[in-house]
Amino acid sequence: MKKLFFVILFFLFSQVITLANEKDTRLNQLFNELKVNKSKIAIIIEQEIWALWSKHPTNENLTARLEEGSQLVRDQQYIKAKDIFTEVINLDQSWAEAWNKRATVLYLLGEFQKSQDDIDKVLALEPRHFGALAGQGLVNIQLKNYEKAIRSYEKAQEIYPSMRSPKIMIKQIEELIKEQTI
Repeated sequence: MKKLFFVILFFLFSQVITLANEKDTRLNQLFNELKVNKSKIAIIIEQEIWALWSKHPTNENLTARLEEGSQLVRDQQYIKAKDIFTEVINLDQSWAEAWNKRATVLYLLGEFQKSQDDIDKVLALEPRHFGALAGQGLVNIQLKNYEKAIRSYEKAQEIYPSMRSPKIMIKQIEELIKEQTI
């Protein structure tokens, strides 16, 4: 009986690893495609990446909770959304998108340093997270760390060359720096 339990446990564990590896392989493929495709196709690739990021690799309940929190953000119920994202993070601290969603809510609540702290977690887990890099740019504008904001947008642009916001934001930040030096 004990041996059967370990066999079943091993099988389940190997299935989780296989699912995670398939997701990683698909993400790697999409990021390679994102670098070489122009805007119309890149937008479709971006949507596929977001879909993969937003789906927990093993727990449908966590995926549902993340979507519930996202709906609360759309409804501008930021405190409730933050609570849900915190709950999801507490259940799985290795899911980058849960950290990213909470970072977004913290930004919307004006808690810029806490937002940056969550973005640091996102980027430690998924360094290619162009959404977190763009968010980091916004946070650093609020924190008046303009050079860091520019670097964040430049990194986002390296990962996703046809992403529009980095070009726009870098230009605006450079203008802001010029205005402040006059």
